[in-house]
Parts: sequence; structure tokens; C-alpha cells
Amino acid sequence: MTAPTTILVGRIGQVFWLRVEGRGTFQNSVQVKRALHSVVANGTRNLVVDLERCPMMDSTFLGTLTSAALSLREKGEGSLCVLNANARNLQLLTDLGLDYIMEVDSHGTAWPVERQLACAQLATCSERGASCKEEQTQHVLHAHQTLSALSGDNEGRFRDVVHFLEKEVEGQPALSATP
Repeated sequence: MTAPTTILVGRIGQVFWLRVEGRGTFQNSVQVKRALHSVVANGTRNLVVDLERCPMMDSTFLGTLTSAALSLREKGEGSLCVLNANARNLQLLTDLGLDYIMEVDSHGTAWPVERQLACAQLATCSERGASCKEEQTQHVLHAHQTLSALSGDNEGRFRDVVHFLEKEVEGQPALSATP
């Protein structure tokens, strides 16, 4: 049985630090989306996602990170930086072209002072996960649409998933969800 994932967060100077301890999946991506959206809405523009203890990420989780990075790009300031990605996660980030829209620190040189402070200053994320199946499904759909919009290759990779989720959402009551 896989251990549950913990999302740790904290503010270190001007940086919002999010560490994933366990798998980054659709099950915890709404929690991550809410945390990132909240700090960006409050003016934070430097986001760090630390994957040192994250053995794998699924496409929904990757789409959630992509959406946050694109949001910062649209504002024209700040960045989302991914640190400590293992070989598998690094390959996912580069294969999907995400290294063009977010900083991927494969050399371990970004945010050196903050890296040292992170361990002592992070706490369990207080953002809660999806409250209902409809919200979760719409979130998963949005994450995959975001990835698909990045390139033709990604559109082909996720076409069936997007189609399936669109059909599922059509059968659900409408929600006014924030992407």
C-alpha cells in the first residue's frame, strides 16, 4: 500500500515553497491548485515546487502546475520553479514541453538560501482537496486541456482523456469552478 501524500507549504522570504512528499496525483492536485491560486491572488509571484520526495506525478498534477505557471506568465511577472525532480519526473516535464513555461532546476542551483530554510519552515498545507466528484472531474478536465493546449504532441497524447472527461462533465450539474 502506498503511503498518503503530504503537501507541505511555507513562505520563505518572497518565495512560496510547496513540497510534495509522496505522489503528485489527481487526488491531491485540487489542494495544490487552491494553495497556488491563493498565494498568487495575494500577490506572491515566486513559486517553488520541491519534488525531492515525490517519486512520480500524473498528468492531472502536471496540468495543475502548468496552469499556475501560465497564470504567472499572463501576469507578466514571477515564475514557477521546479526543484529536485528525479529522472522520471524530469523526463515528464521535458517530454511535455513544460520546461519552456516553468523553470526546471536540474542542476540544484536555484534558491540556495531558501533551500536551507525550507526544512524548518514548512507546514502541512491547510488547503482541502476536492469537496465533490463534480469539482474533481472538472479540475482533471481543465488540467488535461491545459497540457493539450501547449503543443500538438500533447493534444494527441491527451485527446482521448479530454474527450472522455468532457462527456462525463456534460452529464453533471454545472459548477461555477475557477480553472
